[in-house]
Amino acid sequence: ASFTIPLRAGDNITITMKARPGVYPGCQIRVKNSIKFELKIRPGENVTFSFTCRTPEKYFTMEIQKNIDCVSGPCPFGEVHLHPAGLPRLNSTFTWDVRASTKAGLELKFSSPWLRQVEPGETCPDGVSYNINSCIDKATVDIGTFCRNGSVARVKLLGGVVMALRLPWDSPLATSGFHIANRASIKRLCVIESIFKGESSITLMSPNYPLGFPEDELMTWEFVVPSNMRASVFFHNYSLSNCERKEERVEYHIPGSPSNPEVFQLGDSQPANIPGSFNLSLQGCDQDAQNPGVLRLLFQVIVQHPQVDENVTYLVDLSKEWNMTVTIHLEGWPGHTPLLAEPMCLICKDPRSCDRALTLASGTVHRISFLCKDLSRLRVTAEKAISCVDFRWCQRKVYALVVPKAITQLPIRLHKFIWKLLAPDLLNIEIMAPSLKLQQHIPEQRCNTSYSYSIVSATPAAELNVGVFCPGGAIEKIQMRNNITISLRTFGKGFLNDSGQQDLKMSFVPHIKDECTFTVSPAPRSKVYLQTPNWPYGLPPYISISWYVAVPSGQEALLRFSRERMGLACETGRAYLSLKEEAPRAEETVRREDEALPRPRTLHHPFWLNISNCKPLEKTQLTLHFWVTLADKGTDLGVILAVVAGAGVLVAIGATVCCVKKKKKKKTQSPMVGVYNTQVNTQPPGPRGLFPKGRKANESHVYAVIDDAMVYGHLLKESNGSLTPEVDVYRPFEGPVGTLPPSPPPFSFRKDIKRSSTTEEPPPGGEDTDQDTYTFAHQKSERLEDDGDKNEQNSGDTSTSLLEKKDHDALVE
Repeated sequence: ASFTIPLRAGDNITITMKARPGVYPGCQIRVKNSIKFELKIRPGENVTFSFTCRTPEKYFTMEIQKNIDCVSGPCPFGEVHLHPAGLPRLNSTFTWDVRASTKAGLELKFSSPWLRQVEPGETCPDGVSYNINSCIDKATVDIGTFCRNGSVARVKLLGGVVMALRLPWDSPLATSGFHIANRASIKRLCVIESIFKGESSITLMSPNYPLGFPEDELMTWEFVVPSNMRASVFFHNYSLSNCERKEERVEYHIPGSPSNPEVFQLGDSQPANIPGSFNLSLQGCDQDAQNPGVLRLLFQVIVQHPQVDENVTYLVDLSKEWNMTVTIHLEGWPGHTPLLAEPMCLICKDPRSCDRALTLASGTVHRISFLCKDLSRLRVTAEKAISCVDFRWCQRKVYALVVPKAITQLPIRLHKFIWKLLAPDLLNIEIMAPSLKLQQHIPEQRCNTSYSYSIVSATPAAELNVGVFCPGGAIEKIQMRNNITISLRTFGKGFLNDSGQQDLKMSFVPHIKDECTFTVSPAPRSKVYLQTPNWPYGLPPYISISWYVAVPSGQEALLRFSRERMGLACETGRAYLSLKEEAPRAEETVRREDEALPRPRTLHHPFWLNISNCKPLEKTQLTLHFWVTLADKGTDLGVILAVVAGAGVLVAIGATVCCVKKKKKKKTQSPMVGVYNTQVNTQPPGPRGLFPKGRKANESHVYAVIDDAMVYGHLLKESNGSLTPEVDVYRPFEGPVGTLPPSPPPFSFRKDIKRSSTTEEPPPGGEDTDQDTYTFAHQKSERLEDDGDKNEQNSGDTSTSLLEKKDHDALVE
């Protein structure tokens, strides 16, 4: 199709059609016999043209500019039309450049549904946008960009105006949507009027946002609000310039106020709950020429009906609290709060001072009220710091970690209560739950309570996430070496009923050896699941964690690990797991990271479990998951058979030892070999004695000590092999049994450091080795320990350290 556009000289209209940037030139403009990629039609010209394609909107845009002179001639008041008619359907920009005197500004009036301001670069839903610029002499100020469907009804400008209307090619809009109303002197940069008819909100920005408000300028926003409504102002983003003279501020003219104008700094909490219409003005200053800075402001006005309970005052008594802050906020705080086009919940500390979030300090009494239809959208977050100044006084004090009643009595749900526990260098922190105890939240043992505690310890290198815990478990105490943050979180409304049962306490204790120590006191016939801190990311390098598990009297504990190995490879150092019962002459089990973990084991006494980490290789972490099952002490069939079999072997060997006579060994005689004779009578002796010569005549008394645990210790091993313990790998526990965990193996005792990288030789005494648990039985007699060490060094057979004899006539196996 061809288009004919006649432009009269008096219309002062110029039309330009040009190719869209970045689009392949697949279409041209045909004017008479010439082909063009750009066509410009000036005032007084009559041009007929056509396109060489059927979809020119994909390749071309159109600009229509009209100049209006309101200085030397009459100003065309009234509706501004889209001229000329019969234009092709292209993405178009209509621009009206209106010249006016600064003594008589211009007023632009917009048709319903009015306009709403958007940030530069934001697109409008229907693609229709207005951009308003004020022209004062040769300076141009960007008043703002607007979309349709808002509350901005009028804009008054000092001097001339450049109005740009952008329309997509398929827009049905046939009118400009604004009028040039009249000329009026406003003595300020501009005045923007917003009209509210009901509950709604509007976002507005200062001119030239975000580049900066002009120096030493003044502008005003007029808000027309129904008398039965309430308005509140919130500054969301602002910055200040560097002033040489005057000061930057905002002024409010509120009808009925005893002190108009009310002056506020941009950083102040702005007025809220304003009844009816009001004005807001922004005043700039004389800026520093060398470093002017930027003055900008983005704010929101919310209009809503008066709330039914706005006169209800709630008392928050924090006069007896110290180092605590309480913040009442909307759900989702402190993240980014979207600028919603609906009324918001407001918290007020007086009728005119309201905000979305209100922070209350400790040491005083606060009276607050709410402008909110639905209080369930509000939350409370509190934070309390506990520190120690005089450590001699701190060690005698127990602090209760409970939520104050001043918070639980509010009609608002508690979101989070944070305790920051700060310990001095000479003290550590102990957390106690003496009555409710704590349960660790893990997949097999999930918390199902109205609240939980998240515990984080700050190690020198990084944070250690100890875990999530809730009441009703078996963990009685947790001791940690560093500062701790405990966060109480609530779930649902049940915390209001459960808050009175809180029993979490803390105290400062002397220095502890491990990074973290758990005291676990399971109930009889219960099952407790436990896992290492920092799950699932693994323990930090070179730290040690301990668990002390109490086994009640009359109970026995079955310890199981969730997997067979640690699943860890060390770059530096070694990782160890040690297990020891709190009982006299108890064995200590030690595992290294390259060995299998202990198999399920029944323990009859309280025990310590310690884990010490190395520096892991990349992509490997030390994470252990285990559980303890308590049951009544019983003797099932397997236990009975094992006891009977063990007793039979002991009786048979005892009878054999008693029947073997000791003879003098000749130097040329080969050593005798002890053979077990199955025909030996193992029944108790009858009336006739076995030793007619008497005890002094025979040599049955040459065995000074026979320690059953050492002679038959191999029967207690988890495998049938034998392994000579290497004393350079681990030093056994030799001190008294107490409430402290066993010492973790020092990193200086490592197999790798004391051996070369070549293949290790098998231990003396055989090629079979036991890669299972290293066990050590400690004797009370120093003589026995010394003899055992010598025999181990000389022969490699630890069994020879069990016998102290005058000479060797026979070796009894």
